[in-house]
Amino acid sequence: MVEPIPERIDFPGAEEEVLMLWKQLNAFQTSLKQSKGKPRYSFYDGPPFATGLPHYGHILAGTIKDIVTRWAHQSGFHVERRFGWDCHGLPVEYEIDKTLGIKGPGDVASMGIDKYNEACRGIVMRYAGEWKDVVTRLGRWIDFDRDYKTLYPWFMESIWWVFRQLYDKGLVYQGFKVMPYSTACSTPLSNFESNQNYKDVQDPAVIVNFPLDEDPDVSMIAWTTTPWTLPSNMALCVNPQLDYVKVKDNTTNQVYIMMEARLEALFKKPEEYTILDRFKGSTLFGKGYKPLFPYFSERKKSGAFRIFVDGYVTTETGTGVVHQAPYFGEDDYRVCLANGVISRDGTVVCPVDASGCFTEEVTDFKGQYVKEADKNIIQWLKQHGRLVNQGTYVHSYPFCWRSETPLIYKAVPGWFVRVEPLVEKLLDNNSQCYWVPAFVKEKRFANWLRDAHDWAISRNRYWGTPIPLWVSDDYEEVVVVGSVEELYRLSGVRVTDLHRESVDHVTIPSTRGKGVLKRVTEVFDCWFESGSMPYAQNHYPFESKKEFEDSFPADFIAEGIDQTRGWFYTLLVLSTALFGKPPFKNLIVNGLVQAADGQKMSKRKKNYPDPMAVVHKYGADALRLYLINSPVVRADSLRFKEEGVRDVLKDVFLPWYNAYRFLIQNVIRLEKEDGLTFVYNADTVVSSDNIMDRWILSFTQSLIQFVTQEMAAYRLYTVVPRLVKFVDMLTNWYVRFNRKRLKGDGGTEDCLQALETLFSVLFSMTQVMAPFIPFLTEQMYQNLRHLLDPSLTKKHNVDSVHYLMLPKPREKLIDQQIERSVSRMQSVIEVSRVIRDRKTIPVKYPLKELVVIQQDQQCLDDVQSLESYILEELNVRTLTTSSDKQKYCVKLVAEPDHRVLGARLKQAYKSVQKAIRELTDQQLQEFQEKGEIDVEGHTLSRDDLKLVYKFDAKSGMSLFEYEAHSDNQALVLLDVTPDQSMLDEGVAREVINRIQKLRKKASLVPTDDITVYYDVSPASDNLARVIQTHHGYIQDTLKKDLWPFPAPATGDVIIKESAKLKDATLHMAIVWREGGMPTSASSDGPFCKYLNVQLLGLQPKGGAKGRQGTILLENPCGDFSLSYWELLQRVAIIFGLKDADFKLYAPRKEGDVALVTHDMLNGLNPLHGTTIFVSSKQPSAADVSSASVTPDPSCKYVNLQLLGVKPGSLQCGVKGRAATILLENPVGDFHLTREQLVQEACRVFGLHNKIVHLKESPTANQDLKLASNILTMHGSTLYVSQTDGHM
Repeated sequence: MVEPIPERIDFPGAEEEVLMLWKQLNAFQTSLKQSKGKPRYSFYDGPPFATGLPHYGHILAGTIKDIVTRWAHQSGFHVERRFGWDCHGLPVEYEIDKTLGIKGPGDVASMGIDKYNEACRGIVMRYAGEWKDVVTRLGRWIDFDRDYKTLYPWFMESIWWVFRQLYDKGLVYQGFKVMPYSTACSTPLSNFESNQNYKDVQDPAVIVNFPLDEDPDVSMIAWTTTPWTLPSNMALCVNPQLDYVKVKDNTTNQVYIMMEARLEALFKKPEEYTILDRFKGSTLFGKGYKPLFPYFSERKKSGAFRIFVDGYVTTETGTGVVHQAPYFGEDDYRVCLANGVISRDGTVVCPVDASGCFTEEVTDFKGQYVKEADKNIIQWLKQHGRLVNQGTYVHSYPFCWRSETPLIYKAVPGWFVRVEPLVEKLLDNNSQCYWVPAFVKEKRFANWLRDAHDWAISRNRYWGTPIPLWVSDDYEEVVVVGSVEELYRLSGVRVTDLHRESVDHVTIPSTRGKGVLKRVTEVFDCWFESGSMPYAQNHYPFESKKEFEDSFPADFIAEGIDQTRGWFYTLLVLSTALFGKPPFKNLIVNGLVQAADGQKMSKRKKNYPDPMAVVHKYGADALRLYLINSPVVRADSLRFKEEGVRDVLKDVFLPWYNAYRFLIQNVIRLEKEDGLTFVYNADTVVSSDNIMDRWILSFTQSLIQFVTQEMAAYRLYTVVPRLVKFVDMLTNWYVRFNRKRLKGDGGTEDCLQALETLFSVLFSMTQVMAPFIPFLTEQMYQNLRHLLDPSLTKKHNVDSVHYLMLPKPREKLIDQQIERSVSRMQSVIEVSRVIRDRKTIPVKYPLKELVVIQQDQQCLDDVQSLESYILEELNVRTLTTSSDKQKYCVKLVAEPDHRVLGARLKQAYKSVQKAIRELTDQQLQEFQEKGEIDVEGHTLSRDDLKLVYKFDAKSGMSLFEYEAHSDNQALVLLDVTPDQSMLDEGVAREVINRIQKLRKKASLVPTDDITVYYDVSPASDNLARVIQTHHGYIQDTLKKDLWPFPAPATGDVIIKESAKLKDATLHMAIVWREGGMPTSASSDGPFCKYLNVQLLGLQPKGGAKGRQGTILLENPCGDFSLSYWELLQRVAIIFGLKDADFKLYAPRKEGDVALVTHDMLNGLNPLHGTTIFVSSKQPSAADVSSASVTPDPSCKYVNLQLLGVKPGSLQCGVKGRAATILLENPVGDFHLTREQLVQEACRVFGLHNKIVHLKESPTANQDLKLASNILTMHGSTLYVSQTDGHM
């Protein structure tokens, strides 16, 4: 049975009810069972870290994933959705290091790796509960019970298998490379990690001299922003092709060599220097110079401290001379290696330890952190005469993405995956993937792939998957282990966990007589783990081998644009290396969510609202729709504004909800007034001839067709705006234009057709929008489904809208001609509204004539065919259509298409644009006939120009009464000349409007039996005459009697109000007609319907002790009927069972019980006066027979009756005048005080900001004096009166 819909809705509260429904139905798992056996649609969920709370970026990506996977499920696929957790790596270790004060590897060694890793394990899922709560509250359906965690041994074993495959393919090697290095985390980072977090910083910039061996009076000068690298200087580098100069500093007389193009780096004016010689950089090759520091000066004998040449030296910054510290820069390493300064197996000059401090080799700065040593090094240079110039330089510099500390570049040994040989295959596989938007794939990601370097996969850390390499001391014997079983076979040791503390001690006997092989100390980069998740989440190849292979590559993944150098990249590298194919078929890349000011969201700055606070305020649906109807789904950035979420409620959800409410209201009215039960069956419904019915049906089916096509292309950014537009079309056009039909003014048959149309559209769009807005659509569906013909749902589980398949477009209902006609009608109406607004003429005031001028006769025919709608909506007497522009002094003008012509004509566009606007009416008529015109030597076609009519007011001597406006499709002229009869009708409409608003204020419904009384002061005002002359019109519109004051003395006044209208005051009163007032309940027992609840096998919590309670099914009488979900909430609150898993059971005549469900035929009313049982399992007949059952309320109560007071605070919608208040609940607990009883009286009747009086009888003069024990009032009736004033 369809339920009445309240006027107002608490969206977040309604969502909580839906969550309870899903929990009761076990909806997600039920949907998976239903789709078992259907074609598989595979989805990979990128694993987040649970060491922090979810933010808007997670919510956005999660919403996109939820929409697409829900859509796939409702399109007939089986879609497994497993949540994943990234558990290893820097995020976890960094938190532990801060907590335990770990400064470096020595601290971990002292503590023990086992204890360190145990500490990591302890925090790794710190916020897992909050993640689950947030993800669930946002409506995302994903499996947390079958999740994968990168710390699971079976997951780690698959990582070992992946590595083994790469090693066997020759793609793994040990190398010594200059890598981005985090000194805070004591580990190297991969190139894509270092690219994640660049910041603008101000660094010291120094120019240092290097006297030449051949002439110490001449010095090379080099510029650097990393003075801390100078103690490790081994060489200098210049560009061989560019010009260098020997130049004298006219101020100091010092002679330097530098690049000619970079003289500005040292000198501000040409007068400051004298060029002594000019030569190519190549002439400097091989020259020696004096070492800067003494620490490594002995290496001069082996070829260090010389000048080399390389093309990487540019004219952009510095002096054109680059100092080379080979173990602190990639280019430095390459140049010095190529010129024999260093060798791959030689002694490493890297006097910086794992924490970024100088080692004892650098005696002057030993123990100093390199960045902090800069100032001391500069001072040293100054003291020793090596500093030429000192300043600062602002540039973009990489920071550690975890510790927010600056990275350094440092040579570290490690294990690498060969990516460079795979580049062409990576590009080819990327081309096979479908990206939305495409530009990220074709530009950003493809460019990254082209420049891909070998991937450093090892980390000198502890909490991660150990690299399964066992080696001899000389590294000549290497064994790669690909599984737990293989390790057992080789070592004889069976392990159940694969972390370092479990495998580091395991040794493997050498097969070459080298003793025992020990595991290398490194662990995998956590990106290697997340990139392996397609295989590891299934424990491939050890389990689910066929299942994985049948569903690989994934059909869909989605993450933020920052993952182009992260997860997307690692997925592609590993799948290409392992299988030679891409890891996914379709990908949506979202942009970044920023604070409202465009800055990065920061907890420290508190520059964004808490996501869950927004959800609790506006609801998850509103947040979801706000995010996905924004630039972020096109990979652009979004400046998050809370008011944008609020506007979704105001502009989308409330209008949609009101259309749904209007349908239900009129279905109930149809049954009440005409005795007809509304049942919808699309197969038997009679086609409507009404043009607006046909239009909205066509528009809806076209929309379904469009959404289906676009979702197949993963273009959410085109879909969501159209869905939002649909709500506008439904509410502001269809419902608005058909209110009278839907209310039955055109007869029962016409009303049924309109209701069937509105139901069809609402039901279809509820299904289509369900993946996007899962809560509101579910709430609507739960009521709408009771209007479906039961024969349609017999064989299917239709308990949730998310179980239904998406509707197929019904193409026979699509009528492009009608859609075109209505679109043109809408254009005319909107243009005309602009004129009314401009002239401040409300629509209530009728106007004489509307003239529509258009060159296209088809357009005029379309407008004419909808004349009645235009006249009624715009309140105009006559519609005239014409293409005779001369008659109305209208001329053709041309507007250029800026985008098309601007791109084609370039610099010539400006003059052509001017010439186009000067084309005469005659020229443009010829253009219309020929289809092209020559302007300034350029031939223009219909695609280049837009022709519009303009009203030439200056030449229209007799057209002063018209006001003109155009939307570039049609020109509209509106006769705005005032007319007294029309002004009077406008005033009458104003009166109707004020009375209707007053009815709404009193929360009355159309079927309420009322009479309206009025008075006008002063009585002589024109307003009184207008009401008298238009009395019949006003009364017919209101469908209620309208009488002048005074109201009958016996009448029960519902509401009174006075309002200014022009220069008069309109006094209004709405009164119940005799016999029309809703009756109070009998005073024998509670006024309100109720049921008792009793715990069976459960214990009360939260301070409650009683096991029996009472729940009111309505309050006041006839108002706010309790829903099943509200009943569950009340039970949980009364007995403190918020987190308990329980069900409700009602006794049957047979002596057993039946489960109380949300879809009971007549709601909860049949349970009035009964006792239901609260239990975690179905009670037995013995349990029921032993229970204490009474038909009376278990809890003590009092009844309340309003006395001379109208219910409601004008907003709350209360109509009932009799109510019941429970004095305890559960039995024996939480007794009300006198103050609480008064507060409850105010709450239940909506008497806010009032002083309430409780009386023992209607004639009592004094307030009731309540006994100290309020329970002694049990069963009595109290009378409620009030006076204005604050409580």
